[in-house]
Amino acid sequence: MNNRKLIYLACLALAFAVVFCEHHPGVKVSAKANKAEKLVVPLINAGNEEVGEAVLTETAKGVRISLHAEGLRPGIHAIHFHEIGNCTPPDFMSSGEHFNPEHKHHGLKNPMGPHAGDMPNIFADRHGIVETVIFNPRVTLKKEKENSLRDADGSALIIHEFGDDQLSDPSGNSGKRVLCGVIR
Repeated sequence: MNNRKLIYLACLALAFAVVFCEHHPGVKVSAKANKAEKLVVPLINAGNEEVGEAVLTETAKGVRISLHAEGLRPGIHAIHFHEIGNCTPPDFMSSGEHFNPEHKHHGLKNPMGPHAGDMPNIFADRHGIVETVIFNPRVTLKKEKENSLRDADGSALIIHEFGDDQLSDPSGNSGKRVLCGVIR
């Protein structure tokens, strides 16, 4: 048998195996079993204009945040999950405090912290654009967990005016809330 026929038979056997696994009850295909949950969170500014989005994905390492936002002041900005899924402009104070189900102190550098909603600072380029990916290992998108961002009243993703000092309690001296997105 020449190589072409051998390759053809191998491909045919693989195709039959895939069809069998896909349609046979009781056989689970691993790609489906590991399908990650994703949430797209539109981000609004104080003028209630959509200026970006965050795509949240549940991973083995926690929640992955793929972020794109525009219209920020160039430089360092704090980003946090807040406790209430409400983004009422212009100040977004309706989102409550940082998400903190374990009642810890604020800051990634705080020996008595951090809040579950605390995350590393992000950087807006000279055009005011942020394009980054960060992880938060202290939260989940799975409902009915104590650290779930999707509890009864949801939560919010907030980007602040300035960077977070990662130590000062309760909010890291990060200034006003400039962008907000509701997580449900």
